[in-house]
Amino acid sequence: MDINKLRELLDQVRQGDMDVETALARLRTLPYDDLGGFARLDMHRALRNGMPEVVFCQNKTAEQAIAILERLWVHHDRVLGTRVTLEMARAIQAQLPAAHYDPTSRLLTLVREELPTPGNDAPYAMIVCGGTSDLPVAEESAQVLEFLGHRVERAYDVGVAGLHRLLGELERLVNASVVISIAGMEGALSSVVAGLVAAPVIGVPTSVGYGANFDGLAPLLTMLNSCASGVAVMNIDNGYGAAAFAHLILRQINRRDADM
Repeated sequence: MDINKLRELLDQVRQGDMDVETALARLRTLPYDDLGGFARLDMHRALRNGMPEVVFCQNKTAEQAIAILERLWVHHDRVLGTRVTLEMARAIQAQLPAAHYDPTSRLLTLVREELPTPGNDAPYAMIVCGGTSDLPVAEESAQVLEFLGHRVERAYDVGVAGLHRLLGELERLVNASVVISIAGMEGALSSVVAGLVAAPVIGVPTSVGYGANFDGLAPLLTMLNSCASGVAVMNIDNGYGAAAFAHLILRQINRRDADM
């Protein structure tokens, strides 16, 4: 149950449109909803930390993913699934026609209410990636942040092999509130970006590269050993994790601005 649904429930009780026992029955799914052996859904998460439970669909069966998404869809107006294959997406959409799937990011979304579109003066996250092969991870980050209602700017294929491409985006980079830097191969992009901007930089190593890339281990170590300050590093290919961290930063900025 997200904050808006809880507020609506409490308003109905206050106005006499719902009795207390019915409201209590609605709240009995807190703090989790047991799906019978394979999932316990954390319905309380949005109230605790501002983000509802997100469904990591990799290694789940289509039937399990559908059951989880359906139950979340009952309690939330916005539901997100990550790492969804095309085959699984088709099975989900057959049961949940409202689901939207993006094959690049592998994200599946269910939305009853669109969030307000951030203005051009809103704080934003800048998503940069080294090459076109990094797009699935980059778009996972970008689209998760957009799903959460944030403004996102993108600069793709700006890797260090052609540094002038990155420098051509310098104005947008230095004005960002947080930068997510995504790169495979040797992963040097995050150190370069962090040396140019005052904002926090979130590095995401990808499993893109030839053999000595070791499926992302090489860029992971490069980012962990960054000689630039202010770099936080996510796990390999974890675009969602980077977006979640950036969301926390942007949410704090928005709260501060609202209080001023």
